[in-house]
Amino acid sequence: MTQPLVPPPGGRAPGAPPAGQPPSATPGQVPAPLPAQPPAAAPLAPPPGGRAPGAVPPPVAPPQPGQTLAPPPAGQPPAAGPGQLPPPDRQGRRGGIGLGGAAAIGLGVGVLGGIMATQGATRLDDVRGRREERREGDVTIIREPGRTIIRDDDRAIIRRDETERFRDLGWQGRTERRGDENVTVFERPDGSRIITVTDEDGRLIRRTRRMRDGDEIVMIDNTRRDRPDMRFSDEVVVLPPPPLPIPRERYIVDAEQADQRLIYETITAPPIAAIPRRYTLDEVRYSPDLRARMRSVDIDTVTFETGSWEVTPNQAQRLSVIAASISQALQRAPNEVFLVEGHTDAVGSDVDNLSLSDRRAQSVAEILTRDFQVPPENLTTQGYGEQYLKVQTQEAARENRRVTLRRITPLLAGQNQPQ
Repeated sequence: MTQPLVPPPGGRAPGAPPAGQPPSATPGQVPAPLPAQPPAAAPLAPPPGGRAPGAVPPPVAPPQPGQTLAPPPAGQPPAAGPGQLPPPDRQGRRGGIGLGGAAAIGLGVGVLGGIMATQGATRLDDVRGRREERREGDVTIIREPGRTIIRDDDRAIIRRDETERFRDLGWQGRTERRGDENVTVFERPDGSRIITVTDEDGRLIRRTRRMRDGDEIVMIDNTRRDRPDMRFSDEVVVLPPPPLPIPRERYIVDAEQADQRLIYETITAPPIAAIPRRYTLDEVRYSPDLRARMRSVDIDTVTFETGSWEVTPNQAQRLSVIAASISQALQRAPNEVFLVEGHTDAVGSDVDNLSLSDRRAQSVAEILTRDFQVPPENLTTQGYGEQYLKVQTQEAARENRRVTLRRITPLLAGQNQPQ
């Protein structure tokens, strides 16, 4: 008999960590071998001038399974057992933005990425020196290169332009204003197109891949909102905690200790509990109860220097097994969407850590596309700052400066089983 997951004290803050999920394969069933080549998606246009920092030659052999992580520091609580969430202090110092002041979040969305380019910003000091801050009622809105941070007391969330990652990859796109929507089109060399529609506040409405023959693959569709005028506070979905029917180490899988088969199984497994309806991308990003229904891979093979989001070449090579697993998933279902989540350690301000974590997530997503040919339209990113410490310490800890991968297609589509 499984135990229900225990919610953190005071409820879950937006961006709280996940809960369990059963494996995708039936007992004794082995997933099909991973392909040697990337999925049969349209070829990606190379960035101008060759590889960007962090780019590497073709993939090398993935890390060997069974490697052991360093033991937790003295005084750290043990990992939770089957059927339980990590201890409450595993949640970090801060939660997500409070609901009281979050209604003003829309004020910050209209001043996203394209207005403040990221040129020349490679470390936190570069970003910090170019921030602009203003007060809107009880909410502080902080603009910085490529991002907008909305801060309420000691809580904050971060947003970015949904098309900037494509441009940062060197893709050439065009944007048209159609009524109260912005439509951005990126063309592939084979004639297919990636079409992203955002509203006047910068929120993603729809993302599709339109093939040369006119067929369309829908990646993200937020057009069927129950309430089109939803504010941020309405997008925090609260659901009862599901049970965790598998061991915690199979629910949150450490990439350093996992083989390719386990990673593939984890990122294609169905939800652990029923999905009541389809949800918007923002609802998924800011609702821990939703994300808790999907298993995840902690990519602890890639960590970061303090104050930096650069992925070194030797670490970038370690993403090959992650990319191969995503590629196989996309061969099965080309509309899959994966959320790349960024994290920091507990050193520094919440604003700095949100910015760092969001940029770290984007760095990994860009390498998956640039070096391993994962289509960028199948990825989305979000930073959570220091909310989910892997190692319980308020000191600098490289293990906490990492990213996590999670499939969110069932949440966006309201599916209880994989396609």
